Amino acid sequence: MNLRLTWVQPEDLVGHELRQAAEDGRDVSEIAGRWRAAGGPDAPPAAGASAVPAEPRLRSLALLLLDELDSLPSPSARNEPASLAGIIAACPDWPGVTPAEGGPTSLTDRLHAAWLGRAAGCLLGKPVEKLPLAGIRALARAAGNWPLDGWFTAKGVPPELLAAHPWNRRSAPTSLAENIDGMPEDDDLNYPLLNLLLLQRYGDGFSTADVARLWLDELPAARTFTAERVAYRNLLAGLEPPLTATHHNPFREWIGAAIRADVHGWTRPGDPATAAAQAYRDAALTHTANGVYGAMFTAAALADAATGRADVHRCLRTGLRVVPPGSRLAGAIRTGIGTAQRYADFDTVVDRLHAAYGGYHWVHVVPNTALLCAALTHADGDFVGSVCRAVSGGWDTDSNGATAGSLAGLLAGHPDRLPERWTTPLRNRLATTVGGFDGIGFDTLARLTADHVARAPIPQEDVRA
Repeated sequence: MNLRLTWVQPEDLVGHELRQAAEDGRDVSEIAGRWRAAGGPDAPPAAGASAVPAEPRLRSLALLLLDELDSLPSPSARNEPASLAGIIAACPDWPGVTPAEGGPTSLTDRLHAAWLGRAAGCLLGKPVEKLPLAGIRALARAAGNWPLDGWFTAKGVPPELLAAHPWNRRSAPTSLAENIDGMPEDDDLNYPLLNLLLLQRYGDGFSTADVARLWLDELPAARTFTAERVAYRNLLAGLEPPLTATHHNPFREWIGAAIRADVHGWTRPGDPATAAAQAYRDAALTHTANGVYGAMFTAAALADAATGRADVHRCLRTGLRVVPPGSRLAGAIRTGIGTAQRYADFDTVVDRLHAAYGGYHWVHVVPNTALLCAALTHADGDFVGSVCRAVSGGWDTDSNGATAGSLAGLLAGHPDRLPERWTTPLRNRLATTVGGFDGIGFDTLARLTADHVARAPIPQEDVRA
């Protein structure tokens, strides 16, 4: 049997690490020359794709070069601190506390809308994940669905266009308008479930090691991707955090940690600093620098939205307060917001962002966060506008749609304020391989999440908020 695992083969990782080095300012020209002289490939065009056969000579060289690449200091570290203390010190406007509005019932309603919003936004993006921007636009236009305003469909789309831009193979059978029947499994929903388990099992004071223990107990390795799969491999090899995030892990600044951050924000309404600190401890298992900041940004923005007092623009400003201002991610957030404010046509906004960040991999946190912030800003808090803009901009479509839906759902404040055409197809049913949750309803998940909030300390008002 010829079994080749993706995401972890050394000869596949070198190209990605060379790309990461170019992004964070390391001079790896000599290492790159040795790799290419030996016939080593560039980064595979699709993340996880096996670019080369398992040749022993090339694998040995790859392991050697990955060690050398890991040891090279990054010039960007001056503006992108690694420790939580360093991040806080770099952020001059670290947020305080704002009490939430309403009582437990109001919070449960907001959380119900957030769970539904996350699912709907993710489901919208699933069939076009990995497709180029031009393909997404062409498919939607052919169905009379542009600007994007509803589920993708194959009805009315010419066969030659479907052949040129095929739907995501795994997602199409469960995520096109004509065949949606409940929320199918997706890692963008698995991780919130895992983090709900994390808080139930270990409490708000969980450690990064506790995250690792939970994963080993509850998360099948085959349900992990990119940085998460590398970290999982590192755990099984006997490495401990933070080495799990840094050892031979070229995906450490991709979007994976950001898609795990929702529960940390949802359960700390009005306390974005604590939400960001929890997201940091979670993210540190798998990510560094901008990969970690993406999780902190998301958690802080959602914590502000969970109060019932904020609008989308304040939420984004709150999230930015926990991101080191000199970092690449902070620059991307400011660019996404500013570009959305500058142009009335969202296609123009997207084209500008793709011109600015098209050199990054489509799963990297920097371009995706820029797009997320642009979509939320341009939609001005509207739920449908938020998820459709986030997905229509390409890159990591299901992840961006999920996070946009989460925040816009919180801001909507109640599941009945989300259009039925987006919630009814979900059938109040979530499929998952996370133990004990398969088939669970979003109303039940909202109650479980609110129950944890009720047991947590109540944030006290802080003048810094």
